[in-house]
Amino acid sequence: MRAPQPETKKMNAAHAAEEIDMNSLNQIIIEGNVVRQPEQRNGGSLSICTFPIAVNRTTKSQDGKLNEEVSFFDVDTFGNIADFSSKYATKGRGVRIVGRLKQNRWKDDEGKSHSKVKIIAEHIDYKPVPKKNQQPQNAAEETMSKQQKMALLQEAADAVACEQGEDVVF
Repeated sequence: MRAPQPETKKMNAAHAAEEIDMNSLNQIIIEGNVVRQPEQRNGGSLSICTFPIAVNRTTKSQDGKLNEEVSFFDVDTFGNIADFSSKYATKGRGVRIVGRLKQNRWKDDEGKSHSKVKIIAEHIDYKPVPKKNQQPQNAAEETMSKQQKMALLQEAADAVACEQGEDVVF
């Protein structure tokens, strides 16, 4: 038998690394409506904003009857996204969130284990809110510039890196 070539070993190692990366994918895109006004607080030098969303899903049963299912999720935002969310994530407003899931685990005083899954938002699109007896608000007023979006994405990446214990490069 012939020994494998070094290039083959490299390809196999690269393929194995791809499989590891694919198994660790954690990304979510979800649309829903803000349930109540957001809560903003400071976590050291970083703004944190939390708000719940409701996500509706309609299904049709075999007999043709429509069934509506509602799920509720808590959303956490950090940095500039948190500042923006505290202002624009108003009760009832539609949002599209791109982010990841985070599971918090703890034990209560009685030793019982608990768990809660949250959405960590990395990007949020806000659906327009028309004012009563007026034309819909100009979307350009709420649209961030490319530079602002890049700053928000960098802050989200820094927040994730801090959360995972990585060094943040400034």
